[in-house]
Amino acid sequence: MIPYILRRLLLIFPTLLGVLLINFLLVQVTPGGPVEQMISKARGMSTQEGLGEAFSSESSDIFSKYQGARGLPPEFVEQLEKQYGFDQPVGKRFWLMVKNYLTFDFGESYFRETKVWDLIISKLPISLSLGLWSTFLIYLIGIPLGIWKAVRDGSKFDIITSAIVVGAYAIPSFVFALLLIIFFAGGSYWDLFPLRGLFSDDVSSYSFLGKIGDYVWHITLPIFSIVISGVAGVTLLTKNSFLEEIHKPYVITARAKGLERKQILYKHIFQNALLPLISRFPSAFITIFFTSNLLIEVIFSLDGLGLLGFEAAMNRDYPVMFGSLYVFTLLSLFLHLMGDLLYRFVDPRITFEGEAQS
Repeated sequence: MIPYILRRLLLIFPTLLGVLLINFLLVQVTPGGPVEQMISKARGMSTQEGLGEAFSSESSDIFSKYQGARGLPPEFVEQLEKQYGFDQPVGKRFWLMVKNYLTFDFGESYFRETKVWDLIISKLPISLSLGLWSTFLIYLIGIPLGIWKAVRDGSKFDIITSAIVVGAYAIPSFVFALLLIIFFAGGSYWDLFPLRGLFSDDVSSYSFLGKIGDYVWHITLPIFSIVISGVAGVTLLTKNSFLEEIHKPYVITARAKGLERKQILYKHIFQNALLPLISRFPSAFITIFFTSNLLIEVIFSLDGLGLLGFEAAMNRDYPVMFGSLYVFTLLSLFLHLMGDLLYRFVDPRITFEGEAQS
């Protein structure tokens, strides 16, 4: 087990390097970088000031590198390149980035004038709140509901809940978010929940219990938006996993030996049926944490990592983009390793490659 964990930990470094390299190369050929954006702004200002093409000299090749640079002083464009680090060769820039990222030094945002690490840390609590609470509630509700549906397969309860679950599964989380706003956040009916942030503006004056209540009040609708469709997916997966196990020969044999239904269900079936859920957990958490959170953060005005990454991509804020990508990838790799360890914890009979077979 220990050699397997060590191998997985060692594989993190080349994986991170590969992800960074691919995205770094893509960025180099993607138009509209920070230099181009500043050139566009400066060109608009120069046009308003009547400078026209006063600096349209052909003596410098700087104009061939950036569209729209003609009409601006070459010295100005070169200063922009130096400011954003584009005066260095591509290989050197990538090496410096990798070297700094090993110590979690992500540099400074191009447009926010703040260290990227400080930005990530400041946005992390919001994304963690959404991701952790959503994942916890999805599995807390979805697994028992899926077991009950499997045990009562074909019953009236199963048919009714299946209709509800399939309907919930088919509707995206952001649609649920809009519906919740319309009904419960002052859209058209009741004004019961707030729409902005995780806390009220005057939360510092609240008691400890008051702060907890204010937090729950603010996060209820965003969490429910993610949980509704997430529970549907886990419920269906749980039911199918249990139904598959229920009809296997070892269950029939256990019944023939006179074992009680609960003993068969929770001692034998549960352990085996849980494995597909564990294998899905890392990807499910990553999807909730990185993908689902983006639209939910936008709709409910929650300034988290999803919104930060989206704005960085739109503004070509490369330090924020690559810093967020690095953190996301690192977390994803560790979560997949945790998923493998959970596999072993639930079923000690499972062995990994290179381990001695018992």
